[in-house]
Amino acid sequence: MKKDKNLWGGRFSGATNERFARFNRSFNIDARLIFADIRASIAHCEGLRAAGVLNSRESKKITEALLKLEAAISKNASLLESDDFEDVHSFIESKLVADIGELGKKLHTGRSRNDQVATAFRLWLREKIDELCDEIKELQGAFLSSAKTNFNAVMPGYTHLQRAQPILWAHWCLAYYEMLERDVERLRDTRRRVNVLPLGSAALAGNSFGIDRALVAKKLDFESVSQNSLDAVSDRDFAIEFVGDCALAMMHLSRFAEDLILYSTKEFGFVEPGDDVSTGSSLMPQKKNPDSLELIRGKSARVFGHHAALLSLMKGLPLAYNKDMQEDKEAVFDSFDTARESIAISRIVLESIKLDSKKMLAAATNGFLNATELADYLVRKGVAFRWSHEIVGKLVLFALKTSRELSDLSLSEMKKFSSVIEKDVYDTLSLEATLKNKRSIGGTAPAIVKKRLGELIRKHLVTKKKQG
Repeated sequence: MKKDKNLWGGRFSGATNERFARFNRSFNIDARLIFADIRASIAHCEGLRAAGVLNSRESKKITEALLKLEAAISKNASLLESDDFEDVHSFIESKLVADIGELGKKLHTGRSRNDQVATAFRLWLREKIDELCDEIKELQGAFLSSAKTNFNAVMPGYTHLQRAQPILWAHWCLAYYEMLERDVERLRDTRRRVNVLPLGSAALAGNSFGIDRALVAKKLDFESVSQNSLDAVSDRDFAIEFVGDCALAMMHLSRFAEDLILYSTKEFGFVEPGDDVSTGSSLMPQKKNPDSLELIRGKSARVFGHHAALLSLMKGLPLAYNKDMQEDKEAVFDSFDTARESIAISRIVLESIKLDSKKMLAAATNGFLNATELADYLVRKGVAFRWSHEIVGKLVLFALKTSRELSDLSLSEMKKFSSVIEKDVYDTLSLEATLKNKRSIGGTAPAIVKKRLGELIRKHLVTKKKQG
């Protein structure tokens, strides 16, 4: 029976059952933390040197060996393809000892895998949050670009999936921009709670070697140090919060996907996704299926599931660390991968779609979308809104019976329902007036949308400049 290269074993006289060893092993999952764990190990080495546990020569030798291992893995990732190790920590220590001998065994002084993995996990996640925010910013840029390019395109806005009021396509684009902005804000807020150093908490009670945790935190760019060792090693709030952030972002992407799936049907015909993000049918040669969007919509469910799984995982665990928590990484890793790819594909889809502005306009001018505008017109003429609402409802019913739009009715016909209606009503019922009148902050009036779009484009360019 092949024996795992574990970091424990002195207490045991018998070999580990091979099937249990496979069940217990996490190296194939947590190998993704390799560079974060090496970085944390280098900082811990410096903490041990400052505490007098290691001398300068020993510290330098360990650090150089860790950097050498990091370079080797960067050059050849296949080094991580092994079944010999229980986890990423045992892999690093084994390679370190193989390189520099017994000195490598000193590195684990004053720490446990409990605070070690929590630190590596936070380091990895901190970096991935930044990557996800950058990806979202790229998608936001695509929404701004589409809004600017198609600024004059008008479409129906919907409630209950029924045509409600006309809006600008640009207004629709900026709605998703705002959702994504909240996603970025949530991720950045989560990052603050991720950026707390647990290293030095050891297994659960703290370490006995006087390691300067503030020094280690500074080396690793953590903003603060955990204040309770028991909590530090058993906390996975940051992981749950991150996956929750991903779930919200995926919900927004799913709504975006659903909109475009509907708009691309023959029944709507507002948009056509590019060939590069569509597929065909194996049976029906005429089909052009929006599979990219359907996959985004579908993948949201798996991230929702990860969030529920993490909450369920943690809800009954006694303090402090329990091996159940080994299950946290797959949920976080897959949530990140899924969200990142879904955001990127959403951007590619948005950049590829073609708008049929004529069909959009036809839909926006058909189906009494100016009814609310007529009710507001009556209010401005001194009619109480509740009465104006009823009057317009009766006018719509009359127009329906004669298969006409409100603007097709004659003045004399309209005056039968309200004597205050005058010739100027036709100006009010025009599409231009219906849009223009929605000029409150956040409204769909072209002037309001144009102003907001300009603000966001300038903000986006500043952000891109800082990133560059």
